Parts: sequence; C-alpha cells; structure tokens
Amino acid sequence: MGLTVTDHGAPSPAPADVVRRQYLASARGDLAALRATLADDVEWTEMAGFPLAGTYRTPAGVTAGVMERLGADWEDWAAHDDSYVVDGENVVVLARYTARNRATGRPLNVRVAHHFVVRGGLIVRFEQFTDTALVRAAMAS
Repeated sequence: MGLTVTDHGAPSPAPADVVRRQYLASARGDLAALRATLADDVEWTEMAGFPLAGTYRTPAGVTAGVMERLGADWEDWAAHDDSYVVDGENVVVLARYTARNRATGRPLNVRVAHHFVVRGGLIVRFEQFTDTALVRAAMAS
C-alpha cells in the first residue's frame, strides 16, 4: 500500500495512510515518527489479558508504556499489517505479531486485529484484539 501524496508533496492525512505510517515507523523502531502519527490526546488501549493491558494516553505515554516495553521484553517484535478495512475515520487492520520472548526464548506468532480512529490526520484512538493466551504462553517458563 503506497502513501497518497497531496499536491504539495506532503503525506496525505487519509486515515489508512496515517495508520500505515504508524506501522512503518514501528517497524523501523522510529519512535519519534510513530509519535508524530498520534494525537496529543490519543487513547491507546491494549486488550485485557495482554501483558501491557490498559489505556495509555499522550504520544510519549504510548511509546514509553507500550513500544519501549515490547522492545525490552521481546526480540524482533513486529506487527505485520496484512489487510485494511476502512470506513470513514475508522481503520481496522488485520495483522500478525511475531517475536521471541527474551526471558523464555519462546516464539510468538499470533493473529491480531487493530481498530484505529483517525481524525485530522492523527490517530486519536486505538484498540487491540488478540489471543492473549498465546502471548502469555510464549512468556511462560
């Protein structure tokens, strides 16, 4: 999926493009670029039962509370964005997490759905849906 470019050469604020930039920044480990896709009042919710369960606010809070912790606990953590379903400001991404837990050495390969709400070219809300039992199994010694 390529990014749409406006007449002025700036990336489009189209919801799917904003979400795609977030995945690309995450894949590069570019937390500054990832924060740039998030609204100042973002609400980022990791699913109940997930090791980082809860709602994180502010771009700095999201990257410190989620991305940095995933990088510390998992080797080669990646979210592979496979398919996008867009309805106005709502973007649902069907994806897959892959990684290896640093403490146990066990691999993780689990399907996930992410629901993003994008307004004004920024992600204002995120909610994760995944099989938390598979994530916890990879963490169990």
